[in-house]
Amino acid sequence: MPKPNIHPQWYPEAKVYCDGEVVMIVGSTKPELHVDIWSGNHPFFTGTQKIVDAEGRVERFRRKYSSTKAQQTAKGKKAAAKPAPKANKKS
Repeated sequence: MPKPNIHPQWYPEAKVYCDGEVVMIVGSTKPELHVDIWSGNHPFFTGTQKIVDAEGRVERFRRKYSSTKAQQTAKGKKAAAKPAPKANKKS
């Protein structure tokens, strides 16, 4: 049993609006939801998806981070390659 007076009001039939039209009814803590994109007009779900300059962005990312990543890795290896000083053992 939920604690009284701490939970928001539940609307089991909240209407979802997209471009002024009701596109679905869901349960929510708000009576109305206004969205810009939903599965009925999203390019992934409608099959009209276009790839816009994805290769250029990936290449730019690789160029930007490949040199700094390599430098950071090299610095880390140099620091790890230094041997720890040995303690003198007295016999």
